Amino acid sequence: MGKNKEAAAEPFKRAVTATMRAMSREAELEVIYGNDAPGIAANKARLPNPMKDLPVEDVRLVRGIADSLSLRKRYHDDALHNRLAPQGGEAKAVFEAIEQARVEAIGANKMKGVSDNLYNRLDSHCRESGFERIYDKEEAPIAEVLGLLAREKLANIPVPQSAKGMVDLWRAEIEEKSGDDFADLLDALGSQKEFATAARKLLKDLDLMDDAEGNYSDDEETGDGDDGEQEPDAESSGAEGDDEAQEASAAEDADSQEGAGDEGTDSETGESADMETTSSGEEAGRDRQPVYPDDFRNSPNAEMYKSFTTDFDEVISASDLCEPEELARLRQQLDQQLTNLHSLISKLANRLQRKLLAQQNRSWEFDLEEGILDAARLSRVVVDPLLPLSFKVEQDTDFRDTVVTLLIDNSGSMRGRPISVAAMCADVLARTLERCSVKVEILGFTTRAWKGGQSREKWLEQGKEANPGRLNDLRHIVYKSADYPYRRARQSLGLMLREGLLKENIDGEGLLWAHNRLLGRPEQRRILMVISDGAPVDDSTLSVNPGNYLDRHLRDVIRWIETKSAVELIAIGIGHDVTRYYEQAVTIIDAEQLGGVMMEQLADLFDENKTSKRSKAERW
Repeated sequence: MGKNKEAAAEPFKRAVTATMRAMSREAELEVIYGNDAPGIAANKARLPNPMKDLPVEDVRLVRGIADSLSLRKRYHDDALHNRLAPQGGEAKAVFEAIEQARVEAIGANKMKGVSDNLYNRLDSHCRESGFERIYDKEEAPIAEVLGLLAREKLANIPVPQSAKGMVDLWRAEIEEKSGDDFADLLDALGSQKEFATAARKLLKDLDLMDDAEGNYSDDEETGDGDDGEQEPDAESSGAEGDDEAQEASAAEDADSQEGAGDEGTDSETGESADMETTSSGEEAGRDRQPVYPDDFRNSPNAEMYKSFTTDFDEVISASDLCEPEELARLRQQLDQQLTNLHSLISKLANRLQRKLLAQQNRSWEFDLEEGILDAARLSRVVVDPLLPLSFKVEQDTDFRDTVVTLLIDNSGSMRGRPISVAAMCADVLARTLERCSVKVEILGFTTRAWKGGQSREKWLEQGKEANPGRLNDLRHIVYKSADYPYRRARQSLGLMLREGLLKENIDGEGLLWAHNRLLGRPEQRRILMVISDGAPVDDSTLSVNPGNYLDRHLRDVIRWIETKSAVELIAIGIGHDVTRYYEQAVTIIDAEQLGGVMMEQLADLFDENKTSKRSKAERW
């Protein structure tokens, strides 16, 4: 019973944390749940603590606040805002409310789930503030009124029913005085600086600012006036991709609280799109380094990687792809093959287990004057009461909480012995690491169809756009999630042997998907191991894009993870030289070598003497 109670709230919190990191592009964002007022500063965000049984109202409120804070973190520059804001009073409060409406509008215009979350949060705020009890125009807070009107006109977020009467008290006067000001705000939505200029004009037209402040000019800025100037354009910032990243980051954790009423985590349909399709100018002028890759500009004229559509992508559990009877038959087939490699892999697994357990062994300091009473030495006091009591203290261990993700290429070229060996090694690895209290996740990536599927059909129907980007339907498979015990996931691993499952491979997006899932994990150390037998190949995409389109994307994703992410990335190539892609990689010729190489690579990773160089997080 205790485990079920934990599963209701904790996976939801992890899902929200992963979503906030994806949307804000802060991979190390720390999310704290408590009773303090919600807010975000630096790399810390505060959210309300939902009730343990996750009522729908709590879920909607937390998601709405989380989306609002994430968009603020991503699209708002505090230094620029402080320079452009009016000096004080009512004008400053209105200016702040309109700026918050701007950042929320950028997300809401491209993300239906986020738009709904923001509305739910707004509705809750209006009801709690008692706006439905305001009947006098003078009692209506003008900042709140303009904030609600701005959301309505910039993002199509309707005014909640509880505040409609209050807003209508001011609506006619505001619309008459503002003229085209809201249209100007909408045109400047993607630039904080231009939007601020339009906002100040609105304040002047509404008689909330005098002429001196209303005639603010860019020339009044000091020499650092370019800071934060370049904001992502509302039409090209890739927010559509962010919708998919947000939904995908949280979907698996959210499964355990299905029915909670949040539309923002309905599907996992393209986790990597957020990290692929972003505006090239989004982070320009800011001091901090972007945490997620922008447009992968590794060559002067390289086009930004994109997906023609993500409507037909899917992230699916292995058990949902196969009938239980067939899955049991495939598992039995895998067990039969495991008997041939059992002795070899068991030796390697035992070696890895000894290394891990050795680092987790407790050690104690004895004969201390304070600490935990050492019961083994109490007999000395019985013999000689004048002897002092003896205490002991447990020494700290360097072993950190760890999660390992095994990402397996499920392309057609892996058919036969390679995929069988990969499945067997994944099975043994999951058992071994679980015995050592190291969580392991097993994922696979392929496509839903050969040569494009529904994505290509849609492209043909819409007139065959030139250079459409990725043109196939992704299928990302969860064989075992990190929090799922091995005994319940062992059946799913047999799916890798199913005929017809293995198709084409788009490695860059598969890698980003697995990486995003790791970012949402609470463990201190995150390891991603990729097993592949070749370069990315998708005939449909490569036939209508440059020949190195998928290859270049994979290289850029790998480079970013290896240099900017705290995730430790290693790769094993089967019959294919992956060392030309990955900094830490091993190439094997025979699939039979896979088990030994996997164990050796992981053993080396857990050897502190060999991993002292790994301090990427310090370089952020």
